[in-house]
Amino acid sequence: MYAIIKSGGKQYRVAQGDILRVERDALAGAKDSKVTFGEVLMVGGDKPQIGVPFVSGASVAGTIIREDRGDKIIVFKKKKRKNHTKRMHGHRQDLVEIRIDSITI
Repeated sequence: MYAIIKSGGKQYRVAQGDILRVERDALAGAKDSKVTFGEVLMVGGDKPQIGVPFVSGASVAGTIIREDRGDKIIVFKKKKRKNHTKRMHGHRQDLVEIRIDSITI
């Protein structure tokens, strides 16, 4: 059985026992705390259920394993022949690793 959940504006396909990395802005909690995703878009398996927009009564439970930061992304802007200064910015997204414990319908 698998489920498609929505977290932080993104959609993820998860199954029991999966390790998932989501944005920390969407979740609040410390290490080893429980997290519940209520926005389940679809539950798949023998009898798939598709939500309009969410499947009623379905939820996905997980445990926060650790907090981490993603790889550095460099944003570089330059316009040729415009006497425009070069701009360079870096960004690292704060992430949370979650282990999916159960999918309930």
